[in-house]
Amino acid sequence: MINRLYLNSGTTPSSAPLEFDTVPITVFVGPNNSGKSKILEEIEHYCRTGGNQTNFRVLDHLDFTSTSHEEVEADVGRIEQEPRPGEVLNAGHVLVGKVNPQNNTEIRTQIDRQLLLTEAADPNRANARVLGQFLRMYTLRLDGRSRLNLVGEQNAGDLQTASTNHLTKLFVDDALREEVRRIVADAFGTYLVIDPTNIGKLRLRLSERPPADSREEKGWDERSLAFHREAISMDVASDGVRAFVGIIATILAGDPRFILIDEPEAFLHPALAHKLGKELAASLVETRKRLFVATHSSSFLMGCIQSGVPVNVVRLTYNFAPPTARLLPQERMLDLMRQPLLRSTGVLSGLFYETVVVTESDTDRAFYQEINERLVAANDERGIPNALFVNAQNKQTVWTIVKPLRELGIPVGGIVDIDVLLEGGQNFTKVLDGAFVPEVSHEGLHRLRGSIAKAAETKGASLKRDGGIGALDDADKEGATNLLEQLAQYGVFVVRNGELESWLSDLGATGHGPAWLMDIFERIGSDPSDQRYIHPGPGDIWEFIGEIREWSSNVERRGIPA
Repeated sequence: MINRLYLNSGTTPSSAPLEFDTVPITVFVGPNNSGKSKILEEIEHYCRTGGNQTNFRVLDHLDFTSTSHEEVEADVGRIEQEPRPGEVLNAGHVLVGKVNPQNNTEIRTQIDRQLLLTEAADPNRANARVLGQFLRMYTLRLDGRSRLNLVGEQNAGDLQTASTNHLTKLFVDDALREEVRRIVADAFGTYLVIDPTNIGKLRLRLSERPPADSREEKGWDERSLAFHREAISMDVASDGVRAFVGIIATILAGDPRFILIDEPEAFLHPALAHKLGKELAASLVETRKRLFVATHSSSFLMGCIQSGVPVNVVRLTYNFAPPTARLLPQERMLDLMRQPLLRSTGVLSGLFYETVVVTESDTDRAFYQEINERLVAANDERGIPNALFVNAQNKQTVWTIVKPLRELGIPVGGIVDIDVLLEGGQNFTKVLDGAFVPEVSHEGLHRLRGSIAKAAETKGASLKRDGGIGALDDADKEGATNLLEQLAQYGVFVVRNGELESWLSDLGATGHGPAWLMDIFERIGSDPSDQRYIHPGPGDIWEFIGEIREWSSNVERRGIPA
């Protein structure tokens, strides 16, 4: 069994590399090109070669647990094969074999029994070659469309001997078959059955009703023929059904020890991805199997976590900068799922983006997201690549979203109107706490905020409606600028001109909130080839988004707890 993983990077570029013990499921999350798929390839290579790896990008090495002779002999017995006529078995060797479920081809090899026992007792020695040959039989990696082949017809083989493929195992084991049937019925409302009526072959079908008894499903008489004739062949099922059934059946019945799945959510809608994660996690309890997953699906991740089974969630980042790897606390993510506001904003989706930006309202979100998309489309260095924009309900709840995501190591910036400076006490403390401003700095920032609010009140100026800090006298304006610059260092971005509607004021948009949004969208145009279309320019909102990009891309950014 894989006991511990050692990665090449840590929480920050200057941190010690991450290492952690394995649990039934380890889920790798992060932006595109962060190394999620790569680490699955590296784990597979390490297992198949017995630790003979070179130049891994994400993984440094693995630790395997020492295995007793009795355990090894039991594992050998599960897949030991008899020599075929004319096949010579070398002295001191054992013949083992399995069917590759992805292409229905048999893998057979001879292994030196004594060397296997020796290397399994000390599995972390350099280049445990024979152990690698054996572990290859127990390693399964699924990616792309290969998982669709898992439901194809397979040879029944000799039912008197050890099962060499997962359909034979399901056919022989009634209890296991019923469990897989239950999962499929819960997911699709149809019943998975195994059809043996093509003599010597086993194939999967979907029935509108469960078999009346084992004989109806497993027999060859007219009753069985009629039952299977009425069921639907898996060959004509949708890709989503085939992928879901194939993964469940193979992992429950195929007996792989090391399972690696790239994007298990492929072909599945969110509810099915959630169910797949939950069922896979539950199936691994009290087994020696270890599942490693790379996913972009918050639904699959939530299913794993909500199963109650121990789950490692590791967030990887790369993006041509020093890579990072952070082990996320399962309890913290459960807290995120329990809070209605966070669930409603899809906050866990932030795990799969390089940057998250949280705004006060949906109107703010739509505008800032559009501006950023224009910057990115123009290859403007001020654009924030791979960014998720989400909205809170108001300026207070912005920090309810920002704080827990930052605790998971995600660069999250908050955008608020300038009236955030008019509320002191706990309201302003919530801003500072949510942005992880050091507590020693709170008192000074509170005083500065209070002075600015008082200066605006004395002058009778509305910072939000009268031009933001531009409504203040020069000395007070300098103090306000200092405060906003300090907040920006911690990812708190305050609209200096006052409010959302102050941006691109030269275009003459009117109204407030959604009405202003519709007007400004009309004025900035939608067709880039139209001469009236507004492209990124100097200053204004374009520079404001650039400030967020500068903070989020800075590996030494402040406001993210280590």
